[in-house]
Amino acid sequence: MIRGEMSNSYSVENNGWEKEASFQDSFTASLEKTREIDSTGCLDRSQPSCCLSVSNVSYKVSERVGPWWDLPSYRKKWTRQILNNVSFHVESGQLMGILGNSGSGKTTLLDTVAGRIGHSGSLQGEVLINGRKLKTEQFQDCFSYVLQSDNLLSYLTVEETLTFTAQLALKRHSTQAIRKKVSAVMAELSLGHVAHSVIGGRIFPGISGGERRRVSIASQLLQDPKVILLDEPTTGLDSMTANQIVVLLAELAKRDRVVIVTIHQPRSELFRVFNRIAIMSLGELVFCGEPGEMVDFFSGLGYECPEYCNPFDIYVDLTSVDTRCSVREAATSSRMHEITSAYQSSEIYQSMLGKKERACQRQDKPSIPFKSKESPSGVSKLGVLVRRTMRNLSRDRMGVLMRLSQNLIYGLFVAFFVMRLDEDVTKGAVQDRIGIIYQSMGASPYTGMLNAVALFPALRAISDQESKDGLYSKWQMFLAYIVHILPFSIISVFIFTSFLYWTVGMNPEPNRFLCFSAVIMVPHLIGEFLTLALLGVVQDPTMVNSGMALLNIAGILVGSGFLRSTQHMPLVFQWLSYLTFQKYGCELLIVTEFHNLNFTCSDTSLRPGACVINHGDQVIDQGYPGALSRYTLDFLLLYAFLPALVVLGIITFKIRDRIVRR
Repeated sequence: MIRGEMSNSYSVENNGWEKEASFQDSFTASLEKTREIDSTGCLDRSQPSCCLSVSNVSYKVSERVGPWWDLPSYRKKWTRQILNNVSFHVESGQLMGILGNSGSGKTTLLDTVAGRIGHSGSLQGEVLINGRKLKTEQFQDCFSYVLQSDNLLSYLTVEETLTFTAQLALKRHSTQAIRKKVSAVMAELSLGHVAHSVIGGRIFPGISGGERRRVSIASQLLQDPKVILLDEPTTGLDSMTANQIVVLLAELAKRDRVVIVTIHQPRSELFRVFNRIAIMSLGELVFCGEPGEMVDFFSGLGYECPEYCNPFDIYVDLTSVDTRCSVREAATSSRMHEITSAYQSSEIYQSMLGKKERACQRQDKPSIPFKSKESPSGVSKLGVLVRRTMRNLSRDRMGVLMRLSQNLIYGLFVAFFVMRLDEDVTKGAVQDRIGIIYQSMGASPYTGMLNAVALFPALRAISDQESKDGLYSKWQMFLAYIVHILPFSIISVFIFTSFLYWTVGMNPEPNRFLCFSAVIMVPHLIGEFLTLALLGVVQDPTMVNSGMALLNIAGILVGSGFLRSTQHMPLVFQWLSYLTFQKYGCELLIVTEFHNLNFTCSDTSLRPGACVINHGDQVIDQGYPGALSRYTLDFLLLYAFLPALVVLGIITFKIRDRIVRR
């Protein structure tokens, strides 16, 4: 019995924790199953169906010495070694745990194995499956990667989440086939009891953290991967749930899979659950072998594990480098390198190299076990994404209510301030109408922007992950979101214009009301479309928020003609005004409201010359000469902004694909 197991047994017997004892029973049962594995950690068969080899992987990056405003230091670069000559070999049926302190290179190693390492650094080495070197385009189709954070849609149930993922990943031969696949995966990960429970989030409760993690794993299992990589799957979970997750991963590995997991501070009773343990420090693989070999190896170097102590904690601390002072750093760094050298000279290391070499030299090398590649067409994927987005966001009652009412709430303020439009020019008939047009054109983009900033970043995070899994491209999520928002935007703007237009008493002709509504629809959609396009290349929503506000203000100043008449602006601003949607929208609204509109003048004695304007066409001729003849053209140019921004959004999300990969 190892010391860690003794420590746990002592805890159970003396403290009598029922939950701990209950888990100990299930753990013991799982341990008995694990003993069916042979001494090499593989299932009992002559040859493993899949083996993963990592050979001499090194990765280094060049970083700027100083900040961008300090030019002398910014021009200088220093090279940092993230991974240094890492090699290991793991076979199907094995669960491999990668341990190490923060900054040791665990996640970078996992990213390298998965082919998700950026191109900003220098990468050397090889990743082989069944002795065959993987090409760049094959990584995505070979590995399933469960990230540290669970990016799941809050308002979907567990079954809906997995069903939509299956529809994106697998060709839909039939609805029944998809349902059977989802049911099988839920059964494998013990999710049947929460199949109809919503995922939940920060605002409202849902399933537990451990169940969320199992849903993330289940999403990856839908494509039947032979190699599963998990980055810190126990982060944020309580000790009991974390142990259950690790035991579950061991069970998944025994079903003819390779499972590699980075883990932080596993409990001692999991010592025998792992088939292989790797310890990393400063980007180097200090040790990699079976749990029993680890104890013998460190004991042989004179580093005995104290009784009742967790071997994982002891050996990770032993190989870590203490950077609190230069003396401690030099001493601990020297000790770490001595242990690394001893490992590379050991029989454990030579045995691993021998297995790796035999896998590469086999004459009958098995083919690379790719995931299920029955991907549906692009149109089918877009349809699935639209349905998924619609179902998720439509269940957010407060979100739907705010989307439909936010324009109306703003309209209430405007209507309360203006009250009722007058036809008397001395009582602000012209000025009040221009003010309403200005506010309608200026505020509509903001409401669209607020919607996108509030709702889309969560979907963007999911698309970043799922696109790396090969389910779809990021721009398809962008298009699905646009299709989803169109009915909400149309209804929201129509509610706003219906209330404001008739309440304040604008031009009473019905066709003019329809034109007014059609024009106001565009800046609202442009605000949301342009925000989405910016979110494709700018990560921080706050920066996008600020940028959109500045763009909208600039467009109003240059294009509306309210602050200064367009014909009186400098020539460069006149040219720029043609690039703003405000120019065409304001011209259309001015013509819609003022054409053939007659004004009265009740008192000329108050202000001489106050009654110079007695007809709406005078307002059009003075501020927007020729606008009557451009009415149809302005409509076409205004609506041309929408498809242009959709194309721009597709481009930015294609750029995002490249940025995220780097």
